[in-house]
Amino acid sequence: MAQLQTVEQVQEALPSLPIRYADPEYNSTHHNLYKESLIRTLEAVLPPGVTQVDFDAAIGKLQEVLGHENVHIGKALTEYIDPYELQEDSSRRKVPSGAVCPATLADVQSVLKIANDFKIPVWTFSRGKNLGYGGPAPRLSGSLALDLHRMDKVIEVNDEFSYAVVEPGVTFTDLYDYCKLHKLRVWPSVPSLGWGSVVGNTLDRGSGFLPTSTHHQNIAGLEILLADGDVVRTGHFAQDGSPSAHLTKFTFGPSIEGLFVQSNLGIVTKMGIWLTPQPQAYMSCGFSMDEFEDVETMVDVFGEMRRNGTLPNTVYISNIVEWLGVVGRREDYWDKDEPIPAWKVRQLQEKLNMGYWNAKFGLFGPKGVIQAQYDEFKRVAAIKAPKGKAYGELFSGEGDDLLDATKVGEPHGGFFVGVPSISSLPMVNYRIPKEGKGIAGHADYSPVLPLSGKAILEWARTSRAISERLGWDLYCDFFMYERHAIFVNFMTFDKSKPEHCQAISSILAEFYKEGRKRGYSTYRTHLNFMDLNADSFDFNKHAYRRFVEKIKDAIDPNGILSPGKQGIWPEAYRSSRDPTGKLADPSSGLNSVGVASHEV
Repeated sequence: MAQLQTVEQVQEALPSLPIRYADPEYNSTHHNLYKESLIRTLEAVLPPGVTQVDFDAAIGKLQEVLGHENVHIGKALTEYIDPYELQEDSSRRKVPSGAVCPATLADVQSVLKIANDFKIPVWTFSRGKNLGYGGPAPRLSGSLALDLHRMDKVIEVNDEFSYAVVEPGVTFTDLYDYCKLHKLRVWPSVPSLGWGSVVGNTLDRGSGFLPTSTHHQNIAGLEILLADGDVVRTGHFAQDGSPSAHLTKFTFGPSIEGLFVQSNLGIVTKMGIWLTPQPQAYMSCGFSMDEFEDVETMVDVFGEMRRNGTLPNTVYISNIVEWLGVVGRREDYWDKDEPIPAWKVRQLQEKLNMGYWNAKFGLFGPKGVIQAQYDEFKRVAAIKAPKGKAYGELFSGEGDDLLDATKVGEPHGGFFVGVPSISSLPMVNYRIPKEGKGIAGHADYSPVLPLSGKAILEWARTSRAISERLGWDLYCDFFMYERHAIFVNFMTFDKSKPEHCQAISSILAEFYKEGRKRGYSTYRTHLNFMDLNADSFDFNKHAYRRFVEKIKDAIDPNGILSPGKQGIWPEAYRSSRDPTGKLADPSSGLNSVGVASHEV
Protein backbone atom coordinates (compact mmCIF):
# COMPACT_ATOMS: atom_id res chain seq x y z
CA MET A 1 0.00 0.00 0.00
CA ALA A 2 1.41 3.37 -0.97
CA GLN A 3 2.43 5.59 1.90
CA LEU A 4 0.49 8.86 2.00
CA GLN A 5 2.61 11.87 2.77
CA THR A 6 0.55 14.00 5.11
CA VAL A 7 -1.75 13.47 8.07
CA GLU A 8 -4.51 15.31 6.19
CA GLN A 9 -4.24 12.97 3.20
CA VAL A 10 -4.34 9.93 5.48
CA GLN A 11 -7.49 11.13 7.23
CA GLU A 12 -9.29 12.28 4.09
CA ALA A 13 -8.75 8.88 2.45
CA LEU A 14 -10.48 6.96 5.25
CA PRO A 15 -13.82 5.26 4.51
CA SER A 16 -17.06 6.16 6.22
CA LEU A 17 -17.53 3.99 9.27
CA PRO A 18 -20.62 1.92 10.14
CA ILE A 19 -22.95 2.84 12.98
CA ARG A 20 -21.63 1.53 16.28
CA TYR A 21 -23.92 3.38 18.73
CA ALA A 22 -27.60 4.28 18.50
CA ASP A 23 -26.83 7.48 20.43
CA PRO A 24 -25.75 10.07 17.79
CA GLU A 25 -23.32 11.80 20.16
CA TYR A 26 -21.62 8.55 21.09
CA ASN A 27 -21.48 7.40 17.48
CA SER A 28 -19.98 10.62 16.09
CA THR A 29 -17.48 10.82 18.97
CA HIS A 30 -16.46 7.21 18.33
CA HIS A 31 -15.95 7.82 14.61
CA ASN A 32 -14.04 11.05 15.13
CA LEU A 33 -11.79 9.39 17.70
CA TYR A 34 -10.55 6.92 15.13
CA LYS A 35 -10.65 8.98 11.95
CA GLU A 36 -8.85 11.95 13.50
CA SER A 37 -6.21 9.90 15.29
CA LEU A 38 -4.71 8.05 12.34
CA ILE A 39 -1.51 9.67 11.07
CA ARG A 40 -0.13 6.81 9.01
CA THR A 41 -1.99 4.57 6.61
CA LEU A 42 -2.77 1.04 7.71
CA GLU A 43 -0.82 -1.68 5.99
CA ALA A 44 -2.39 -5.06 5.35
CA VAL A 45 -1.13 -7.88 7.56
CA LEU A 46 -1.79 -11.60 7.58
CA PRO A 47 -2.28 -13.81 10.61
CA PRO A 48 1.03 -15.35 11.69
CA GLY A 49 1.83 -18.43 9.62
CA VAL A 50 -1.26 -18.10 7.41
CA THR A 51 -0.94 -17.71 3.64
CA GLN A 52 -2.91 -15.16 1.63
CA VAL A 53 -4.80 -17.98 -0.09
CA ASP A 54 -5.90 -19.52 3.21
CA PHE A 55 -6.74 -16.13 4.70
CA ASP A 56 -8.94 -15.26 1.71
CA ALA A 57 -10.66 -18.62 2.03
CA ALA A 58 -11.30 -18.03 5.75
CA ILE A 59 -12.71 -14.55 5.07
CA GLY A 60 -15.05 -16.06 2.48
CA LYS A 61 -16.35 -18.59 5.00
CA LEU A 62 -16.79 -15.87 7.63
CA GLN A 63 -18.78 -13.78 5.16
CA GLU A 64 -21.03 -16.75 4.46
CA VAL A 65 -21.74 -17.17 8.17
CA LEU A 66 -22.02 -13.53 9.28
CA GLY A 67 -22.87 -11.63 6.08
CA HIS A 68 -20.45 -9.46 4.12
CA GLU A 69 -21.45 -6.36 6.10
CA ASN A 70 -20.19 -7.92 9.33
CA VAL A 71 -16.73 -8.91 8.08
CA HIS A 72 -14.17 -6.14 7.62
CA ILE A 73 -10.78 -6.01 5.93
CA GLY A 74 -8.49 -3.33 4.49
CA LYS A 75 -9.36 0.30 5.16
CA ALA A 76 -12.45 -0.76 7.12
CA LEU A 77 -10.09 -1.74 9.96
CA THR A 78 -9.57 1.93 10.86
CA GLU A 79 -11.51 1.55 14.11
CA TYR A 80 -9.69 -1.62 15.18
CA ILE A 81 -6.39 -0.03 16.13
CA ASP A 82 -5.20 1.85 19.20
CA PRO A 83 -6.22 5.49 18.59
CA TYR A 84 -3.55 6.66 21.07
CA GLU A 85 -0.76 4.50 19.68
CA LEU A 86 2.73 5.93 20.18
CA GLN A 87 4.22 3.56 17.60
CA GLU A 88 2.60 3.97 14.22
CA ASP A 89 5.32 2.62 12.01
CA SER A 90 4.32 -0.62 10.35
CA SER A 91 6.81 -2.80 12.23
CA ARG A 92 5.47 -1.69 15.63
CA ARG A 93 1.80 -0.81 15.39
CA LYS A 94 -0.63 -3.55 16.41
CA VAL A 95 -3.02 -4.18 13.51
CA PRO A 96 -5.60 -6.92 12.96
CA SER A 97 -5.81 -8.85 9.71
CA GLY A 98 -9.59 -8.48 9.66
CA ALA A 99 -12.57 -7.99 11.94
CA VAL A 100 -15.82 -9.86 12.50
CA CYS A 101 -18.98 -8.74 14.30
CA PRO A 102 -21.12 -11.70 15.40
CA ALA A 103 -24.58 -11.13 16.90
CA THR A 104 -25.29 -14.45 18.65
CA LEU A 105 -23.57 -17.21 20.56
CA ALA A 106 -24.02 -19.46 17.52
CA ASP A 107 -22.30 -16.84 15.37
CA VAL A 108 -19.28 -16.80 17.70
CA GLN A 109 -19.14 -20.59 17.70
CA SER A 110 -19.02 -20.51 13.89
CA VAL A 111 -16.22 -17.92 13.98
CA LEU A 112 -14.18 -20.08 16.36
CA LYS A 113 -14.65 -23.17 14.20
CA ILE A 114 -13.27 -21.31 11.18
CA ALA A 115 -10.46 -19.82 13.26
CA ASN A 116 -9.49 -23.29 14.49
CA ASP A 117 -9.69 -24.78 11.01
CA PHE A 118 -7.33 -22.13 9.57
CA LYS A 119 -5.22 -21.62 12.75
CA ILE A 120 -6.13 -17.91 12.82
CA PRO A 121 -5.85 -16.22 16.25
CA VAL A 122 -8.72 -13.96 17.31
CA TRP A 123 -8.55 -10.94 19.61
CA THR A 124 -11.80 -10.63 21.54
CA PHE A 125 -13.30 -7.40 22.92
CA SER A 126 -16.75 -6.10 23.72
CA ARG A 127 -16.75 -2.40 22.78
CA GLY A 128 -13.03 -1.67 22.43
CA LYS A 129 -13.11 1.30 24.79
CA ASN A 130 -10.18 0.31 26.98
CA LEU A 131 -8.57 3.54 25.84
CA GLY A 132 -5.07 4.33 27.06
CA TYR A 133 -4.39 0.59 27.28
CA GLY A 134 -4.63 -0.31 23.59
CA GLY A 135 -8.34 0.03 22.83
CA PRO A 136 -9.46 -2.71 20.40
CA ALA A 137 -5.98 -3.37 18.95
CA PRO A 138 -4.64 -6.93 19.25
CA ARG A 139 -1.55 -7.86 21.24
CA LEU A 140 -0.45 -10.06 18.34
CA SER A 141 -0.59 -8.26 15.00
CA GLY A 142 -2.49 -10.20 12.38
CA SER A 143 -5.05 -11.54 14.83
CA LEU A 144 -8.67 -11.38 13.70
CA ALA A 145 -10.58 -8.76 15.70
CA LEU A 146 -13.57 -10.47 17.31
CA ASP A 147 -15.89 -7.53 18.00
CA LEU A 148 -18.87 -8.44 20.22
CA HIS A 149 -20.68 -5.09 20.14
CA ARG A 150 -23.70 -6.56 18.30
CA MET A 151 -24.34 -8.97 21.20
CA ASP A 152 -26.15 -6.21 23.05
CA LYS A 153 -29.09 -7.72 24.92
CA VAL A 154 -30.00 -6.79 28.48
CA ILE A 155 -31.28 -10.23 29.41
CA GLU A 156 -32.61 -9.44 32.86
CA VAL A 157 -32.59 -6.76 35.54
CA ASN A 158 -33.98 -7.83 38.90
CA ASP A 159 -34.65 -4.93 41.26
CA GLU A 160 -35.75 -7.14 44.16
CA PHE A 161 -32.29 -8.67 44.45
CA SER A 162 -30.43 -5.89 42.59
CA TYR A 163 -28.65 -7.68 39.78
CA ALA A 164 -28.48 -7.62 35.99
CA VAL A 165 -27.63 -10.20 33.33
CA VAL A 166 -26.12 -8.76 30.16
CA GLU A 167 -24.34 -9.67 26.95
CA PRO A 168 -20.90 -8.22 26.06
CA GLY A 169 -22.15 -5.43 23.79
CA VAL A 170 -24.33 -3.80 26.48
CA THR A 171 -22.85 -0.44 27.45
CA PHE A 172 -23.20 1.24 30.82
CA THR A 173 -25.52 3.73 29.15
CA ASP A 174 -27.63 0.89 27.70
CA LEU A 175 -28.02 -0.68 31.13
CA TYR A 176 -28.83 2.67 32.76
CA ASP A 177 -31.41 3.48 30.07
CA TYR A 178 -33.02 0.05 30.49
CA CYS A 179 -33.35 0.52 34.25
CA LYS A 180 -34.74 4.03 33.81
CA LEU A 181 -37.23 2.98 31.10
CA HIS A 182 -38.60 0.17 33.24
CA LYS A 183 -38.56 2.27 36.45
CA LEU A 184 -36.40 -0.27 38.26
CA ARG A 185 -35.16 0.48 41.77
CA VAL A 186 -31.48 -0.06 41.07
CA TRP A 187 -28.46 2.09 40.23
CA PRO A 188 -25.83 0.44 38.03
CA SER A 189 -22.30 1.46 38.99
CA VAL A 190 -20.67 3.25 36.06
CA PRO A 191 -17.09 4.39 35.36
CA SER A 192 -16.28 7.90 34.22
CA LEU A 193 -17.19 7.08 30.59
CA GLY A 194 -20.51 5.41 29.86
CA TRP A 195 -19.91 4.16 26.32
CA GLY A 196 -17.85 1.13 27.32
CA SER A 197 -19.11 -2.41 27.81
CA VAL A 198 -20.33 -3.53 31.23
CA VAL A 199 -18.81 -6.96 30.59
CA GLY A 200 -15.55 -5.62 29.13
CA ASN A 201 -14.97 -3.13 31.93
CA THR A 202 -15.81 -5.67 34.62
CA LEU A 203 -13.56 -8.37 33.21
CA ASP A 204 -10.67 -5.90 33.06
CA ARG A 205 -11.21 -5.00 36.74
CA GLY A 206 -12.67 -1.58 36.02
CA SER A 207 -14.46 0.35 38.74
CA GLY A 208 -17.02 3.06 39.42
CA PHE A 209 -18.17 5.11 42.39
CA LEU A 210 -21.22 3.43 43.93
CA PRO A 211 -21.23 0.79 46.70
CA THR A 212 -20.89 -1.85 43.94
CA SER A 213 -17.95 0.04 42.40
CA THR A 214 -15.45 -2.84 42.35
CA HIS A 215 -17.22 -4.41 39.42
CA HIS A 216 -15.28 -7.68 39.18
CA GLN A 217 -16.03 -8.42 42.82
CA ASN A 218 -19.75 -8.19 42.02
CA ILE A 219 -19.80 -10.84 39.29
CA ALA A 220 -22.30 -13.62 40.01
CA GLY A 221 -22.65 -16.19 37.26
CA LEU A 222 -20.82 -16.21 33.92
CA GLU A 223 -21.51 -17.99 30.66
CA ILE A 224 -18.27 -18.74 28.80
CA LEU A 225 -17.61 -20.01 25.29
CA LEU A 226 -14.45 -22.10 25.09
CA ALA A 227 -12.12 -22.30 22.10
CA ASP A 228 -13.60 -25.62 20.97
CA GLY A 229 -17.15 -24.22 20.94
CA ASP A 230 -18.25 -25.74 24.25
CA VAL A 231 -20.32 -23.52 26.57
CA VAL A 232 -19.70 -23.44 30.33
CA ARG A 233 -21.51 -21.60 33.11
CA THR A 234 -20.16 -20.83 36.59
CA GLY A 235 -21.53 -20.97 40.13
CA HIS A 236 -25.27 -21.62 40.50
CA PHE A 237 -25.71 -20.36 36.93
CA ALA A 238 -24.35 -23.80 36.01
CA GLN A 239 -27.46 -25.39 37.55
CA ASP A 240 -30.42 -25.28 35.15
CA GLY A 241 -33.33 -23.41 36.68
CA SER A 242 -31.53 -22.33 39.85
CA PRO A 243 -33.25 -19.34 41.49
CA SER A 244 -29.84 -18.48 43.00
CA ALA A 245 -28.03 -18.26 39.64
CA HIS A 246 -27.03 -14.61 40.19
CA LEU A 247 -27.55 -14.20 43.93
CA THR A 248 -24.48 -15.75 45.51
CA LYS A 249 -20.82 -16.61 45.16
CA PHE A 250 -21.28 -19.60 47.46
CA THR A 251 -21.16 -22.59 45.14
CA PHE A 252 -20.12 -26.25 45.04
CA GLY A 253 -16.62 -27.24 44.02
CA PRO A 254 -13.81 -25.05 42.69
CA SER A 255 -14.76 -21.46 41.85
CA ILE A 256 -13.72 -20.82 38.25
CA GLU A 257 -15.13 -17.35 37.56
CA GLY A 258 -11.81 -15.72 38.32
CA LEU A 259 -10.15 -17.70 35.52
CA PHE A 260 -12.05 -15.54 33.01
CA VAL A 261 -11.17 -12.11 34.43
CA GLN A 262 -8.40 -10.46 32.33
CA SER A 263 -8.23 -13.80 30.59
CA ASN A 264 -7.74 -15.49 27.24
CA LEU A 265 -9.06 -18.87 28.41
CA GLY A 266 -12.58 -18.31 27.06
CA ILE A 267 -15.07 -15.73 25.80
CA VAL A 268 -17.68 -14.44 28.25
CA THR A 269 -21.04 -14.33 26.47
CA LYS A 270 -23.32 -13.60 29.45
CA MET A 271 -22.58 -12.07 32.84
CA GLY A 272 -24.56 -11.61 36.01
CA ILE A 273 -23.52 -8.55 38.01
CA TRP A 274 -24.82 -7.04 41.23
CA LEU A 275 -26.19 -3.50 41.19
CA THR A 276 -26.70 -0.92 43.94
CA PRO A 277 -30.25 -0.75 45.33
CA GLN A 278 -31.72 2.70 44.71
CA PRO A 279 -31.07 4.56 47.98
CA GLN A 280 -33.26 6.91 49.96
CA ALA A 281 -30.44 9.43 50.18
CA TYR A 282 -26.97 10.25 48.93
CA MET A 283 -24.40 12.56 50.42
CA SER A 284 -21.81 14.06 48.11
CA CYS A 285 -18.67 14.43 50.21
CA GLY A 286 -15.26 15.96 49.71
CA PHE A 287 -12.05 16.74 51.55
CA SER A 288 -9.00 18.70 50.44
CA MET A 289 -5.52 19.53 51.69
CA ASP A 290 -3.15 22.16 50.31
CA GLU A 291 0.36 20.72 50.43
CA PHE A 292 1.86 17.98 48.28
CA GLU A 293 3.12 16.15 51.39
CA ASP A 294 -0.39 16.17 52.91
CA VAL A 295 -1.24 13.09 50.89
CA GLU A 296 0.37 10.97 53.60
CA THR A 297 -2.01 12.31 56.23
CA MET A 298 -5.04 12.03 53.94
CA VAL A 299 -4.36 8.43 53.03
CA ASP A 300 -3.88 7.33 56.63
CA VAL A 301 -7.05 9.09 57.79
CA PHE A 302 -9.16 7.71 54.99
CA GLY A 303 -7.54 4.28 55.12
CA GLU A 304 -8.49 3.74 58.75
CA MET A 305 -12.10 4.74 58.08
CA ARG A 306 -12.30 2.60 54.93
CA ARG A 307 -11.25 -0.43 56.96
CA ASN A 308 -13.43 0.18 60.01
CA GLY A 309 -16.59 0.74 57.96
CA THR A 310 -17.11 4.45 58.57
CA LEU A 311 -16.61 5.05 54.84
CA PRO A 312 -17.95 1.93 53.12
CA ASN A 313 -17.38 3.07 49.53
CA THR A 314 -14.44 3.88 47.27
CA VAL A 315 -12.69 7.20 47.92
CA TYR A 316 -11.27 8.99 44.87
CA ILE A 317 -8.42 11.51 45.24
CA SER A 318 -6.98 13.63 42.43
CA ASN A 319 -4.26 16.22 42.32
CA ILE A 320 -4.86 19.80 41.20
CA VAL A 321 -3.27 19.22 37.78
CA GLU A 322 -5.86 16.57 36.92
CA TRP A 323 -8.60 19.04 37.78
CA LEU A 324 -7.01 21.55 35.40
CA GLY A 325 -7.39 18.93 32.69
CA VAL A 326 -11.08 18.52 33.53
CA VAL A 327 -11.91 22.21 33.20
CA GLY A 328 -9.59 23.41 30.43
CA ARG A 329 -6.40 23.16 28.38
CA ARG A 330 -2.90 23.44 29.75
CA GLU A 331 -2.23 26.63 27.82
CA ASP A 332 -5.04 28.27 29.82
CA TYR A 333 -2.82 28.05 32.89
CA TRP A 334 0.75 27.65 31.68
CA ASP A 335 1.84 28.08 28.09
CA LYS A 336 5.53 27.22 28.53
CA ASP A 337 6.96 23.90 27.40
CA GLU A 338 8.11 22.95 30.89
CA PRO A 339 6.46 21.57 34.05
CA ILE A 340 4.16 24.01 35.82
CA PRO A 341 6.28 25.46 38.65
CA ALA A 342 5.24 25.08 42.28
CA TRP A 343 4.46 28.79 42.71
CA LYS A 344 2.06 28.66 39.77
CA VAL A 345 0.38 25.53 41.08
CA ARG A 346 -0.18 27.30 44.41
CA GLN A 347 -1.61 30.31 42.59
CA LEU A 348 -4.03 28.07 40.68
CA GLN A 349 -5.12 26.36 43.90
CA GLU A 350 -6.04 29.74 45.36
CA LYS A 351 -7.80 30.85 42.19
CA LEU A 352 -9.88 27.68 41.97
CA ASN A 353 -10.34 27.36 45.75
CA MET A 354 -8.97 23.83 45.72
CA GLY A 355 -6.33 21.88 47.56
CA TYR A 356 -3.35 20.23 45.95
CA TRP A 357 -5.11 16.94 46.79
CA ASN A 358 -8.89 16.74 46.51
CA ALA A 359 -10.92 13.76 47.71
CA LYS A 360 -14.39 12.85 46.53
CA PHE A 361 -16.62 10.10 47.91
CA GLY A 362 -20.29 9.27 48.31
CA LEU A 363 -22.43 7.89 51.10
CA PHE A 364 -25.61 6.02 50.18
CA GLY A 365 -28.57 4.76 52.20
CA PRO A 366 -31.08 5.99 54.78
CA LYS A 367 -30.60 9.66 55.70
CA GLY A 368 -29.91 9.03 59.36
CA VAL A 369 -27.27 6.40 58.64
CA ILE A 370 -25.28 8.42 56.15
CA GLN A 371 -25.49 11.57 58.27
CA ALA A 372 -23.96 9.61 61.16
CA GLN A 373 -21.21 8.32 58.88
CA TYR A 374 -20.38 11.81 57.68
CA ASP A 375 -20.44 13.25 61.20
CA GLU A 376 -17.96 10.60 62.35
CA PHE A 377 -15.74 11.29 59.35
CA LYS A 378 -15.69 15.02 60.15
CA ARG A 379 -14.97 14.35 63.81
CA VAL A 380 -11.97 12.10 63.07
CA ALA A 381 -10.64 14.32 60.27
CA ALA A 382 -10.76 17.39 62.51
CA ILE A 383 -8.50 15.62 64.99
CA LYS A 384 -6.09 13.85 62.63
CA ALA A 385 -6.04 16.24 59.65
CA PRO A 386 -7.01 19.63 61.10
CA LYS A 387 -5.64 21.55 58.10
CA GLY A 388 -8.07 19.80 55.76
CA LYS A 389 -11.36 21.17 54.46
CA ALA A 390 -14.46 18.97 54.41
CA TYR A 391 -17.85 19.36 52.78
CA GLY A 392 -20.96 17.26 52.54
CA GLU A 393 -24.20 17.93 50.66
CA LEU A 394 -27.22 15.73 51.24
CA PHE A 395 -29.74 14.73 48.55
CA SER A 396 -32.79 12.63 49.37
CA GLY A 397 -36.19 11.59 48.14
CA GLU A 398 -39.35 13.15 49.51
CA GLY A 399 -40.19 11.65 52.89
CA ASP A 400 -39.32 7.97 52.68
CA ASP A 401 -39.27 7.93 48.86
CA LEU A 402 -36.20 6.75 47.06
CA LEU A 403 -33.83 9.29 45.48
CA ASP A 404 -34.04 10.01 41.76
CA ALA A 405 -30.42 10.15 40.57
CA THR A 406 -31.27 12.69 37.87
CA LYS A 407 -32.26 15.18 40.59
CA VAL A 408 -28.64 15.36 41.79
CA GLY A 409 -27.02 18.26 39.97
CA GLU A 410 -23.41 18.75 38.96
CA PRO A 411 -20.76 18.59 40.27
CA HIS A 412 -22.32 16.16 42.74
CA GLY A 413 -24.16 13.87 40.34
CA GLY A 414 -23.35 12.21 37.04
CA PHE A 415 -21.29 9.04 37.34
CA PHE A 416 -21.03 9.59 41.12
CA VAL A 417 -24.70 8.52 41.28
CA GLY A 418 -24.62 6.07 38.38
CA VAL A 419 -25.70 8.39 35.55
CA PRO A 420 -23.40 7.67 32.59
CA SER A 421 -22.03 10.09 30.00
CA ILE A 422 -18.85 10.76 28.04
CA SER A 423 -18.40 14.20 29.55
CA SER A 424 -14.91 13.46 30.92
CA LEU A 425 -13.47 12.42 27.54
CA PRO A 426 -12.18 15.96 26.72
CA MET A 427 -9.56 15.49 29.47
CA VAL A 428 -7.36 13.95 26.79
CA ASN A 429 -7.19 17.34 25.05
CA TYR A 430 -5.20 18.89 27.91
CA ARG A 431 -1.96 19.12 25.89
CA ILE A 432 -3.61 20.07 22.57
CA PRO A 433 -3.48 23.77 21.60
CA LYS A 434 -6.84 25.52 21.32
CA GLU A 435 -5.76 27.10 18.07
CA GLY A 436 -3.87 24.97 15.61
CA LYS A 437 -3.64 21.26 14.94
CA GLY A 438 -2.93 18.35 17.17
CA ILE A 439 -4.06 14.80 17.89
CA ALA A 440 -4.96 13.99 21.48
CA GLY A 441 -3.77 10.84 23.18
CA HIS A 442 -3.33 9.49 26.67
CA ALA A 443 -1.45 6.72 28.43
CA ASP A 444 -1.65 5.40 31.98
CA TYR A 445 0.59 3.69 34.47
CA SER A 446 -1.63 2.34 37.26
CA PRO A 447 0.20 0.46 40.02
CA VAL A 448 -1.44 -1.27 42.96
CA LEU A 449 -0.04 0.22 46.18
CA PRO A 450 -0.57 -0.52 49.87
CA LEU A 451 -3.10 1.88 51.41
CA SER A 452 -0.31 3.48 53.41
CA GLY A 453 0.31 7.21 53.52
CA LYS A 454 4.05 6.64 53.54
CA ALA A 455 3.96 4.36 50.47
CA ILE A 456 1.69 6.65 48.46
CA LEU A 457 3.66 9.79 49.29
CA GLU A 458 6.86 8.02 48.28
CA TRP A 459 5.37 6.95 44.94
CA ALA A 460 3.90 10.42 44.32
CA ARG A 461 7.35 11.94 44.88
CA THR A 462 8.98 9.36 42.62
CA SER A 463 6.52 9.73 39.78
CA ARG A 464 6.56 13.52 40.04
CA ALA A 465 10.37 13.52 39.78
CA ILE A 466 10.29 11.25 36.72
CA SER A 467 7.58 13.29 35.03
CA GLU A 468 9.18 16.67 35.65
CA ARG A 469 12.66 15.51 34.67
CA LEU A 470 11.22 14.55 31.29
CA GLY A 471 9.24 17.78 30.94
CA TRP A 472 5.81 16.64 32.10
CA ASP A 473 3.50 17.62 34.97
CA LEU A 474 2.43 15.08 37.57
CA TYR A 475 -1.16 14.43 36.49
CA CYS A 476 -2.64 11.75 38.72
CA ASP A 477 -5.42 10.36 40.82
CA PHE A 478 -5.92 7.29 42.97
CA PHE A 479 -8.74 5.16 44.28
CA MET A 480 -8.72 3.97 47.88
CA TYR A 481 -10.16 0.61 48.79
CA GLU A 482 -9.96 -0.99 52.22
CA ARG A 483 -6.35 -2.13 52.06
CA HIS A 484 -4.90 -0.97 48.78
CA ALA A 485 -5.00 1.90 46.32
CA ILE A 486 -4.93 2.05 42.53
CA PHE A 487 -2.65 4.99 41.70
CA VAL A 488 -3.24 6.27 38.16
CA ASN A 489 -0.40 8.21 36.56
CA PHE A 490 -2.38 9.78 33.70
CA MET A 491 -0.42 11.28 30.81
CA THR A 492 -1.99 13.25 27.98
CA PHE A 493 -0.02 14.17 24.88
CA ASP A 494 -0.19 15.38 21.30
CA LYS A 495 0.61 12.28 19.27
CA SER A 496 1.42 14.34 16.18
CA LYS A 497 4.52 15.66 17.99
CA PRO A 498 7.52 13.29 17.97
CA GLU A 499 8.91 14.87 21.14
CA HIS A 500 5.65 14.11 22.98
CA CYS A 501 5.68 10.46 21.87
CA GLN A 502 9.30 10.13 22.96
CA ALA A 503 8.67 11.75 26.35
CA ILE A 504 5.68 9.54 27.14
CA SER A 505 7.55 6.40 26.10
CA SER A 506 10.47 7.37 28.34
CA ILE A 507 8.22 8.22 31.28
CA LEU A 508 6.40 4.89 31.00
CA ALA A 509 9.67 2.99 30.83
CA GLU A 510 10.88 4.78 34.00
CA PHE A 511 7.61 4.10 35.82
CA TYR A 512 7.78 0.38 35.11
CA LYS A 513 11.42 0.27 36.15
CA GLU A 514 10.86 2.12 39.43
CA GLY A 515 7.64 0.25 40.17
CA ARG A 516 9.39 -3.10 39.73
CA LYS A 517 12.10 -2.05 42.21
CA ARG A 518 9.38 -1.54 44.84
CA GLY A 519 7.51 -4.74 44.11
CA TYR A 520 4.66 -2.90 42.37
CA SER A 521 2.77 -4.00 39.29
CA THR A 522 -0.16 -2.43 37.50
CA TYR A 523 -3.71 -3.74 37.75
CA ARG A 524 -4.08 -3.38 33.99
CA THR A 525 -1.64 -2.28 31.36
CA HIS A 526 -1.20 -1.28 27.75
CA LEU A 527 -0.75 -4.03 25.17
CA ASN A 528 2.89 -3.07 24.68
CA PHE A 529 3.64 -3.59 28.38
CA MET A 530 1.63 -6.76 29.07
CA ASP A 531 4.64 -9.06 28.96
CA LEU A 532 6.77 -6.66 30.98
CA ASN A 533 4.12 -6.36 33.69
CA ALA A 534 3.44 -10.11 33.72
CA ASP A 535 7.16 -10.76 34.13
CA SER A 536 7.06 -9.09 37.57
CA PHE A 537 5.02 -12.02 38.94
CA ASP A 538 8.21 -14.02 39.24
CA PHE A 539 7.80 -16.26 42.32
CA ASN A 540 9.26 -19.74 41.77
CA LYS A 541 10.42 -19.06 38.22
CA HIS A 542 7.07 -17.55 37.19
CA ALA A 543 5.04 -20.48 38.50
CA TYR A 544 1.78 -18.50 38.18
CA ARG A 545 2.32 -17.88 34.48
CA ARG A 546 3.41 -21.46 33.88
CA PHE A 547 0.25 -22.74 35.61
CA VAL A 548 -2.11 -20.55 33.57
CA GLU A 549 -0.31 -21.41 30.34
CA LYS A 550 -0.74 -25.12 31.11
CA ILE A 551 -4.48 -24.51 31.31
CA LYS A 552 -4.31 -22.39 28.15
CA ASP A 553 -2.60 -25.13 26.16
CA ALA A 554 -5.04 -27.76 27.43
CA ILE A 555 -8.29 -25.96 26.58
CA ASP A 556 -7.09 -23.93 23.57
CA PRO A 557 -4.61 -26.25 21.84
CA ASN A 558 -4.44 -24.14 18.67
CA GLY A 559 -3.86 -20.99 20.73
CA ILE A 560 -6.54 -19.02 18.90
CA LEU A 561 -8.03 -17.01 21.79
CA SER A 562 -6.31 -13.63 22.31
CA PRO A 563 -2.69 -14.83 22.38
CA GLY A 564 -0.50 -12.69 24.61
CA LYS A 565 -3.33 -11.13 26.61
CA GLN A 566 -2.01 -10.23 30.08
CA GLY A 567 1.25 -11.93 29.14
CA ILE A 568 -0.33 -15.39 28.76
CA TRP A 569 0.86 -17.01 25.53
CA PRO A 570 -0.17 -20.33 24.01
CA GLU A 571 2.61 -22.67 22.94
CA ALA A 572 2.18 -21.80 19.27
CA TYR A 573 3.05 -18.13 19.87
CA ARG A 574 5.21 -18.25 22.97
CA SER A 575 8.24 -16.96 21.06
CA SER A 576 6.38 -13.64 20.67
CA ARG A 577 6.74 -12.90 24.39
CA ASP A 578 8.67 -9.67 25.09
CA PRO A 579 9.34 -9.13 28.82
CA THR A 580 11.84 -6.32 28.11
CA GLY A 581 9.42 -3.53 27.23
CA LYS A 582 11.51 -2.63 24.17
CA LEU A 583 8.39 -2.65 22.02
CA ALA A 584 7.32 0.54 23.76
CA ASP A 585 10.65 2.34 23.69
CA PRO A 586 10.82 4.27 20.40
CA SER A 587 13.91 6.24 19.49
CA SER A 588 13.89 9.75 18.12
CA GLY A 589 13.64 10.48 14.42
CA LEU A 590 11.06 11.45 11.84
CA ASN A 591 9.31 9.42 9.20
CA SER A 592 7.74 10.63 6.00
CA VAL A 593 4.63 12.08 7.62
CA GLY A 594 6.55 13.95 10.29
CA VAL A 595 5.87 11.71 13.29
CA ALA A 596 8.19 9.69 15.45
CA SER A 597 9.71 6.60 13.90
CA HIS A 598 10.19 3.73 16.28
CA GLU A 599 13.39 1.89 15.57
CA VAL A 600 15.19 0.29 18.48
